[in-house]
Amino acid sequence: MAPIREPPAIGIDLGTTYSCVAVWQHNRVEIIPNEQGNRTTPSFVAFTDTDCMLGNAAKNQVAMNPTNTIFDAKRLIGRKFYDVTVQEDMKVCPFRIVQGEYGKPMIVVNYKGVQKLFTAEEISAMVLRKMKEVANTYLNANVKSAVITVPAYFDDLQRQATKDAAALAGLNVLRLMNEPTAASIAYRLDKKAGIRGETNVLVFDLGGGTFDVSLVTINKGRFEIKAVGGDTHLGGEDFDNRMVEYFVGEFNRKERKDISRNPRALARLRVACERAKRILSSTPLTSIEVDCLYDGVDFSSKITRAKFEELNMDFFNKCMETVQMCMEDAKWVKSMVSEVVLVGGSTRIPKVQQMLQDFFNGKELCKTINPDEAVAYGAAALAANLSGKGSQMIKKLTLVDVLPLSLGYKAFGEVMAVMIPKNTPIPVTIEHVVCSVFDNQTSFQITVYQGERSRPTDNIFLGEFVLSNLPLAPRGATKATIRFDIDADGIMNVSAEEPTTGQGNNITINKRRLTKDEIERMLEDARRYKVEDQEYEKKVDAFIVLEYYVYLMKTKLRDENIRKMLSNEDFLMMVDVVTNAMQWLHVNKLAEASEIEDKKKELEYVWNSVVGLGQSTASLYQMPRFSHITEFWELLRLAGAFACIAMLLAREKHVVDALHRA
Repeated sequence: MAPIREPPAIGIDLGTTYSCVAVWQHNRVEIIPNEQGNRTTPSFVAFTDTDCMLGNAAKNQVAMNPTNTIFDAKRLIGRKFYDVTVQEDMKVCPFRIVQGEYGKPMIVVNYKGVQKLFTAEEISAMVLRKMKEVANTYLNANVKSAVITVPAYFDDLQRQATKDAAALAGLNVLRLMNEPTAASIAYRLDKKAGIRGETNVLVFDLGGGTFDVSLVTINKGRFEIKAVGGDTHLGGEDFDNRMVEYFVGEFNRKERKDISRNPRALARLRVACERAKRILSSTPLTSIEVDCLYDGVDFSSKITRAKFEELNMDFFNKCMETVQMCMEDAKWVKSMVSEVVLVGGSTRIPKVQQMLQDFFNGKELCKTINPDEAVAYGAAALAANLSGKGSQMIKKLTLVDVLPLSLGYKAFGEVMAVMIPKNTPIPVTIEHVVCSVFDNQTSFQITVYQGERSRPTDNIFLGEFVLSNLPLAPRGATKATIRFDIDADGIMNVSAEEPTTGQGNNITINKRRLTKDEIERMLEDARRYKVEDQEYEKKVDAFIVLEYYVYLMKTKLRDENIRKMLSNEDFLMMVDVVTNAMQWLHVNKLAEASEIEDKKKELEYVWNSVVGLGQSTASLYQMPRFSHITEFWELLRLAGAFACIAMLLAREKHVVDALHRA
């Protein structure tokens, strides 16, 4: 009896407007056509009094049944009802969206005469189930596993929601794969022998509802992501909406009739606008014709390619800005890019191609791979790799993802101590040693943040935990090792341990719980407030130097040799000076750097005048001004607070001699 053949794993591009499915078969990737012979399927779901329709059948009746035909569910998946993007979508969607349990957006439809509520995950599950059925028919098998692609900038909630949708569709997700990475695999397989050695590729993925840019270095079967950028809410649907707004205004001016609140009229106009957008990619002029658009009035108008470009120029400029930012993050210059690969149907727009080509000084764009199928193609290749099938090159596929923003913890002095910089390849493990900053400190509070600002409170708080029951010891003597561990799925575990007692604690944080808007805002803030951050770092630098100066004064007053040198009156006066200085430090944490430096000069003058040690403490005043506070903390981590001070003092031989004489 012949063994039962296990069904192959498939690759699914779950798109905002169109979805595509592929499989590795007959030693190559095959794009699977649907029942109508089309290689892509609309991501539409329609509900009627008798049926639930999917794909082409659903899209074909959208003008007749707009309030019960659901599309763009991918824009809602994993989001909260009050997210800005959800509120924006509600203004243009013909179907109703209401707030559900736990703040989820719920889609309202009438199905078989009954009002029902569906989550975006459920709608996406129906689309995935449709793609699974297409594959089952083609392969004559019951497919169980798949690699599903998502935008590179999808946060963790969106990724988890996509996994939930797959589970509802009866699919086991082998891997969630970033769409530009999948496209770079398609590019590599398409070129095959044409690629020799290391190649730098920019993948420009502009689809129906999302936009991604990825810089990828390809070396044989290794795909290393150098930087990512994008927008999970920018694509062809936005271009359509701009055209709809334009023609709604024109109809209102001509006919004195407002159609902005008529879902059926808007749906019919949107279909006409989408068709016109496609035509304008090949011709400079087209017309919009809609019979009986509203109240028995026919609508006819024309639109030029130039007008279309004018309506959407801010979107196109945003795409180029993202490319520029991504290049800067990777520290690439334009000459380093070997190929610019176009992915997504909206890259057919001539203006997008022209702006991208101009950006790269006239470089020819790579159009050899099908922009509608490339993502599914790469996903199918990875599915074959993960299931142990495919050619030798497929079996050698290695993907390296990166972090979108820096990760760190709140260090002493209210500064962000960066542990893992943005665009660091994952998986990754980093360890740092921290020291106690107070005498008899019995605990460390580890507070984790993500972002690019110097001050922790300007970044995104991720979580915190306390390492307690530490041994009593002078400041700087107690140490703990902080460990940041991020796996291939982006799950971060932060732990801390005190080695002498074995005391430890940890917290698991998912680093992707950030929206694209938060990421963009933080990067923009980091640029805008760069000067402010530098001033803040100088202030913290000066504060820590002053604090250690005061601490050294306090320590030396305990020295018997110093005590014998001073009269009782002078000794008590110096004790008061130190006490007042410590109170000043407590009250003036927000003082300017110049004020802190003046205070330190004042203390040094008093010390040298009364104690008369001269240069024995002068080296503290001559402490180097660190370019960044983390340089100072690195010394503390390596040697402890006392050893750090000793190292600084030992740099000046005459200072050491003076100390010996004292």
